[in-house]
Amino acid sequence: MLEQQFVNALSLGCIYALFALGFTLVFGVLGIINLGHGAVFMVGAYAALMTVIHLNLPLWVAIIAAMIAAGLAGAAIDALVLKPLRKRGAPHLIPMIATIGTAIILNNGAQAVFGAGTLRFPFGTVPEEALQIAGVKVTALDLGIIVLSFAMMAALLLVMRRTQFGRALRAIAESPKAARLLGINVERLFFVTSLAAAALGGLAGVLISLNSNAIFPLMGQDILLKGIAVIILGGMGDIRGAMLGGLFLGFAEVLSVAYIGSDMRDAVAFGLLFLILLLRPQGLFGKVVQRKA
Repeated sequence: MLEQQFVNALSLGCIYALFALGFTLVFGVLGIINLGHGAVFMVGAYAALMTVIHLNLPLWVAIIAAMIAAGLAGAAIDALVLKPLRKRGAPHLIPMIATIGTAIILNNGAQAVFGAGTLRFPFGTVPEEALQIAGVKVTALDLGIIVLSFAMMAALLLVMRRTQFGRALRAIAESPKAARLLGINVERLFFVTSLAAAALGGLAGVLISLNSNAIFPLMGQDILLKGIAVIILGGMGDIRGAMLGGLFLGFAEVLSVAYIGSDMRDAVAFGLLFLILLLRPQGLFGKVVQRKA
C-alpha cells in the first residue's frame, strides 16, 4: 500500500535527516567532515539501552541520557583531537583522518565492553499502540521520530537565524579570523557546536536502534556513509538541505525495497543521488563559494 510506504519512508528519512543535521552543523561551523560522527551515534544508542536495562528508567530518560553521553563524546573529540589540530593549523585532511582514528577507538571500546553481538531493547520499551488513519498504520515510534526530527530542525533553524548565538556561529562559518577580531570566543563556540552536533547524532542513534531493534558496535558505519551523501545532496553546511536530503534518501530506500527489491535498496538510492548531483553538483541549497580564513 503506497500510503503505508509513505509513512515508513518519512520515518526512516527523518532519522537520516536528524543524523545529518549534526553532521552538517559541524561542517558548517568547523569546516571539517567529522568521520567519527557514526561512532558517536553508536555511543548514544548504547547509552540509551543501558539506561533502560540497568537503571530501569523510562525511554524519555534514556533519550536524554543518550544525548548527554553522545554530546560528551563529541565534546571530548573536539577538546582532545580537533582543538590541538586547529592550533597547529593542520590542513583539512588531517582532522578527517584523526576522526577516523577516534571512531575506531570508540568502536573497539564498545566491542570490548558490550561484545560484538547485537543487543536489543526489551519488549515493551516503546508502546505498541498504533493509529489507524484511512487504513494507514502509524505507530507511536513513527510518530515520535517524525515529530522529534522536525522539532529539532525547526529549533536549530530558529537558533541559527534569530539568536545572538546563531549569528556568532554564522560569523565563524564565514570567517573564523574575522569573528575573532569582532570579539567572538571562537574556540568556545567550536566546542559547543561539537557537543550539540554529537547530541543530535546520539538522538538519531536511539531512534534508529528502536526502529530496527538492533544495537551493535559498527552500527554507525552504514549511516555515516548515508550521512555524507545526505549533506552533499542537500548542500554542504545547509540545515534545510540536510533535512530534505535525509527525507529523499529515506523515500528512495523504502520505495525501492517495496517495488524493486531489498537487494537493490542502496543501488537505487545512491544512483538517484548520483543523477541529481550530476545536474546540481553543489546540492539542493548549496552555493559555489570559497571559504576564506
